[in-house]
Amino acid sequence: MNKRPYKYKKKGTGRHVQLSEWLQASEAWATLAPGPRALYIELKRRYNGSNNGEIILSHRDAATAINVHRNSVGGYFRELERRGLIHLTQAPYLGPSGIGKASVWALDELPTADKCPARKGFISWREKKSPAQPWCRGGTAIVPVDAETNE
Repeated sequence: MNKRPYKYKKKGTGRHVQLSEWLQASEAWATLAPGPRALYIELKRRYNGSNNGEIILSHRDAATAINVHRNSVGGYFRELERRGLIHLTQAPYLGPSGIGKASVWALDELPTADKCPARKGFISWREKKSPAQPWCRGGTAIVPVDAETNE
């Protein structure tokens, strides 16, 4: 039997981002565009295990991290909020010395640092589908005729 401990001379594997299977199986995640997915992964990368609800990420830092223009990132944040994947815990503001303070975010799949339970709003999120319109071969929509008024 070996006398050395199991982890003798092993280095840490480094940090990684874990996306649970039940998150990936949700409709909110499955129908998400690549830009907001990259932003969510960046937010999750900044989560250290105990700072949910205190994740600081400005639009400029997010744009730099996911390699897009800073004007594109605002829509990505709104999309993640709309689907219930994240929520804003503190809005950005201008500090007393005139220095701006970045937004503070929370991931809805995890409990927050102040012991509030996970919201998990993305589980019940469903994509709104417009009712199917019958089409004729010419490409125009078929309008149903009211039988009583014949209009």
